[in-house]
Amino acid sequence: ALPLLASLLLAGCGGDTPQLAPGEPSPPFTLPALAGGPVSLPDDLRGQVVAVRFWADWCPFCESEMRSIEPVYRAYKDQGLRLLAINVRQDAQTAAAFVEPLGISYEVLLDEDGAVARAYGVSGLPTTFFLDRQGRLATRILGESTPEIFEQVVKDLLREPR
Repeated sequence: ALPLLASLLLAGCGGDTPQLAPGEPSPPFTLPALAGGPVSLPDDLRGQVVAVRFWADWCPFCESEMRSIEPVYRAYKDQGLRLLAINVRQDAQTAAAFVEPLGISYEVLLDEDGAVARAYGVSGLPTTFFLDRQGRLATRILGESTPEIFEQVVKDLLREPR
């Protein structure tokens, strides 16, 4: 029942949640990072491949997936990969309690009111959006991803010309 409630909260009031189409520029945002100052997309991330991953602590797949993609992030971060794990509709204390035991090194951002998740058309968690070096949506993964699939998408995007 809780995941259903959360997906209804994500959908919010009003019409259908907009869907971001491949090739479209990603919606810009500035969110506070759990470990420091704000991060702005696209301003802070120009020229990089960006994985924007939406999650919450009640999501049954989020913990294992966040742990399993850490080695992929570490392998490719020096080649231009940025991974933004955006917590949806939870406070900093809740997000921190969830991520601290995971030992992840990528950035955790806070979307406390869910506005960024709505702008991206997130309808369930986890959802990951992959942005090319120009800040356009390349593809998305709805639900849990394997590290192998995550790595293949990242490798393909890093190979593209700048």
